[in-house]
Amino acid sequence: MIGVAVVGYGYWGPNLVRNFADTPGARLVAVCDLKKERLASVKGRYPSIRITDDFDELLRDPEVAAVAIATPVSTHFRLAMSALMAGKHVFVEKPIASSSEEAQRLVEEAVRRKLVLAVDHTFIHTGAVRKMRELVEDGLGEVYYYDSVRVNLGLFQHDVSVIWDLAVHDLSIMDYVLPVRPVAVSATGMSHVAGEPANIAYLNLFFENNLIAHVHVNWLAPVKVRRTLVGGSRKMIVYDDLEPSEKIKVYDKGITLNGDARQAGERTYQALVGYRTGDMWAPHLDVTEALGSEIREFIGCIERSEIPAADGRAGLRVVRILEAATQSLAQRGRVIELEGVRRVA
Repeated sequence: MIGVAVVGYGYWGPNLVRNFADTPGARLVAVCDLKKERLASVKGRYPSIRITDDFDELLRDPEVAAVAIATPVSTHFRLAMSALMAGKHVFVEKPIASSSEEAQRLVEEAVRRKLVLAVDHTFIHTGAVRKMRELVEDGLGEVYYYDSVRVNLGLFQHDVSVIWDLAVHDLSIMDYVLPVRPVAVSATGMSHVAGEPANIAYLNLFFENNLIAHVHVNWLAPVKVRRTLVGGSRKMIVYDDLEPSEKIKVYDKGITLNGDARQAGERTYQALVGYRTGDMWAPHLDVTEALGSEIREFIGCIERSEIPAADGRAGLRVVRILEAATQSLAQRGRVIELEGVRRVA
């Protein structure tokens, strides 16, 4: 049994506690939080679990083999690094850290100590996103574009922009689904609350081939939208996370080129481009709770010394994009090169 301690019992912590308590091979040892009322809530629901407001106490506990961190982003590096240095495996909420330098140091420490470092990119463990990756690998043909929209009204954050709060989801999905990595990013956006981070943003990501990606995030939308389009040369995907049953729809639609359009004149161009309209189908999806699957994978990776799907390197790649997008946003959309993100890990 892998002894686990959860640090942070605010918004996401209760979900971690519930899943670790129910995961075979894991034993929930303790929950740590600075607020006593939260700890009292833990004790009421899980009377056998130890509660504490002393993080260092967990690091000294030999029964704790792994630490799950669900605290504000600004604390991720300090807590995760302390846990790794104490010889604990680490599961950390997204994003992995508040800078690529911090993320890189966490990756290096985990590798040096041969510990599992997993990032909570929950969506890549959903049946829908896994099916989308499967289709991209075999079915879509050449991928032309990746386009996602993630908008709603609130919740406004004071410590991070909408890019670090919402776009991190889409970037982690994109990192998992696409076989190539972006080489540059451009971002524009705006804050409509004085003195607060941007609440709306548009990210464009460029690749070495003719693939392009676009991510739209917004805290100031009248409706909630969670939709992604992936266009390929053979088929196209619509992923709607709010759809109750058919979250993935595959369309046999696209264009066919009858010759080289670059060498065509005005009169013959339309004759070279043909349109293909076929059937739509909705594949069967695994409906297992994503967080439960993710935590079972984390425990299994500790037991078998394996690498999780969203390891520290995946977290680092996403943070590098978030950093570059933030830099571009401050410079009104200037294209920022993404060094060190090009190669598939």
